[in-house]
Amino acid sequence: MKPSEIGQAYNQIPHLWENEDFNRNNGIKQHERAIAFIGNRGKALDVGCGCTGRFIDLLLSTGFDPEGIDVSEEMVKLARQRHPAIKFYQKDICEWDVPHKYDFITAWDSIWHIPLNQQRIVLTKLISSLNANGVFIFS
Repeated sequence: MKPSEIGQAYNQIPHLWENEDFNRNNGIKQHERAIAFIGNRGKALDVGCGCTGRFIDLLLSTGFDPEGIDVSEEMVKLARQRHPAIKFYQKDICEWDVPHKYDFITAWDSIWHIPLNQQRIVLTKLISSLNANGVFIFS
């Protein structure tokens, strides 16, 4: 599927992440471990941020200035409602021009959705968007 089609599909299912059965701890321990390696706690980016805000909450609580990006309009809408002070981009990561460098980037359960022929390009883009000694975590 194209990223735009993925976004349309995810527009239909945000309720799966909004209900009380969703495991908000999924990935948190891995992120905490990765964050422990970072000295400078400046800008952070959550790629495929979705609507739960669990990584945004973690980044805020550990001293980062987070931003989020997601291809789904509905996910970004809900993310903005949960965190109105945070900058969210409703964009296709394959086409998005990264606006600055980051100390931490997470792409948890997200970039596997992009077409195979775009994965190397996107991974390279994200890695090159890190500040010196920045950390990138993805699944």
